[in-house]
Amino acid sequence: MLKKITSILFFFVVIHTIAQVAGTSSFSFLNTATDARQIALGGKILTLVDDVDQPKWNPAVINIDLDRRLSVNYTSYLADISIGSVSYAHRFNRHSPTFHSNITYVNYGTLIQADEEGNETGTFGASDVALSAGYAYQIPNSSISIGANARLIYSSIANFSSSAFTVDLGAVYYNIEKPYIFSLVLRNIGTQITSFNGVSEKIPFEIAIGASYMLENVPFRLYGTIDNLQQWNISVANPSNSISDLEGNVTEEEISFLDNAFRHVIIGAELFPKRAVNLRIGYNFRRGKELQVQNVRTFGGISFGFGLRMNKVKLNYAYSRFHSASSVSTFGLTIDFNKDYRRDISTNY
Repeated sequence: MLKKITSILFFFVVIHTIAQVAGTSSFSFLNTATDARQIALGGKILTLVDDVDQPKWNPAVINIDLDRRLSVNYTSYLADISIGSVSYAHRFNRHSPTFHSNITYVNYGTLIQADEEGNETGTFGASDVALSAGYAYQIPNSSISIGANARLIYSSIANFSSSAFTVDLGAVYYNIEKPYIFSLVLRNIGTQITSFNGVSEKIPFEIAIGASYMLENVPFRLYGTIDNLQQWNISVANPSNSISDLEGNVTEEEISFLDNAFRHVIIGAELFPKRAVNLRIGYNFRRGKELQVQNVRTFGGISFGFGLRMNKVKLNYAYSRFHSASSVSTFGLTIDFNKDYRRDISTNY
């Protein structure tokens, strides 16, 4: 029981840390990566033009090569916490554009309800669900595409619930003859429809830019993201780095300009990105800093994984490290339902 309660508390600490950056605790799960490839590359990559899960983060990458691809991802945390997502892209006929849809859920399992004195009075559940639909448009005679997602969100805690509507806007520069890709996204533009307690709360709006580069003559692609551009100071002091004097006075850690700057950065790399088997690694600077333990090498913020393609099926796996007490595995399955398997499509699936 103690292990379960500790795991639940840790998960909410992670979510709350994300929420503090956005200045809100409502719908912060929207900034949590759920698909295995994304997680393995650091958690927030915006230039995966060949991945049907990517439009959730950047709708501008929706393209014809994603047509009839289905992706399912699942993460099982301790204490019965489950996180998952399903993505699908479809082109209704040869003259129509490609549309994308995604559903993301978080189930926090069964939680213990207690009164002010700590006496257990029962149990309750909590969950989050988001349903989105997106579309992209390529600007004629250019390598630039723009896209948008519309999203409905619902959260519940015991007998309380809240809902919201948001929009994502994105742009991507992609030319198959060039080794680089650039992206810009404005995520979670919207408003709360109903609230938990009648008090309106902010949506975790975010501006981010991303880039990737394919090395010449080496099967290696580098990824980088700078997130939360709408807010410069995103630092949260790590309690484990606080200093106490002999009189019991506590001094929080001082976060430098450079330290805060790096907390906006997420990097990743993919070996053999165009092959049937590829390897991935990523690092999230903010997660690594805010969840580290003083004088202990925890490797927090590091993630890695692999992809394995077998004809029309692709298996993805990611391992992400939070700190010494928590690491998480994510599994993904992508299926291409097109009748003719596309071995040499432009986006090199």
